[in-house]
Amino acid sequence: MSGTRGGGAPVRPGWLERPRPLTQAAKAVALATVVLLVCVPFLVILSTSLAAPREVVANGGWVLWPRHPTLQAYRDILDGGIVTHALAVSAGVTLVGTALSLACTVTLGYALSRPGVFGGRLVLLLILFTFLFPPGMIPGFLLVKELDLLGSYGSLILPVVVNVFNLVVLRGFFQGIPEELYEAARLDGAGDWRVLWSVVLPLSKAALAVVGLFYAVAYWNSWFYASLYLESDRWPLQQVLRTYVVAGSGLTDTTTGEAAVNAPQTIQMAVLVIATVPILLVYPFLQKYFTKGVLTGAVKS
Repeated sequence: MSGTRGGGAPVRPGWLERPRPLTQAAKAVALATVVLLVCVPFLVILSTSLAAPREVVANGGWVLWPRHPTLQAYRDILDGGIVTHALAVSAGVTLVGTALSLACTVTLGYALSRPGVFGGRLVLLLILFTFLFPPGMIPGFLLVKELDLLGSYGSLILPVVVNVFNLVVLRGFFQGIPEELYEAARLDGAGDWRVLWSVVLPLSKAALAVVGLFYAVAYWNSWFYASLYLESDRWPLQQVLRTYVVAGSGLTDTTTGEAAVNAPQTIQMAVLVIATVPILLVYPFLQKYFTKGVLTGAVKS
């Protein structure tokens, strides 16, 4: 309880008191430790990709700071045609898949957010059922096969075009928009598509940015479906990365048809950097939307 001391100065509650120097020092040490645990692995990966192969071998496979940095590993993987082709595949699948997923999720989420939609509750229950009981690998493979999607990039997009979690977030966000705005748009003669385009989407930029990032990260990092449905010469970057890093071997060059030799540590780390940097560059621009976009949609759903 707050009160006053003998001299008349107010006494603040314990949780409002200024932290002691020892407490502040402990927090600083803990924060610095966490930062080091996060940043040092990235630094090691980047340094190893820039080091010469002899220096990597001399240091036991890892380099914290290269003595003579070189971009030879990046030249080797970008000149070979394997990684460049996989990078183009990943970029195309990510862009097309994110746009298509956002379009489907927005339209379906808007329809399910409006009261009185015929069959809306039944459709929502069916969608949530797939979230609780997802199909297995064999039914998914049979579905892709029956749709004649084997060997095509559509097999990486269409089976996962709508994510239930993202749908629930957007639906909750749309429900949080004041009903008066919908009614005002109706009085002005706007139809459903006009309301969605002119009222709902401009007010949902935060949620759309977060959901779009979720979709983009999922498509960019997807490798499992590629291993099931695509041949090795059509693999995206993450599956090529898995082959380089996990298996420790290269792939057949798509331009020359020659088999690649075993990938050294510098090549593996260079591929890892190329696969990681694009998503890391996007995060800072969308970070401010995270709290507002996710929490608002999740709480109101």
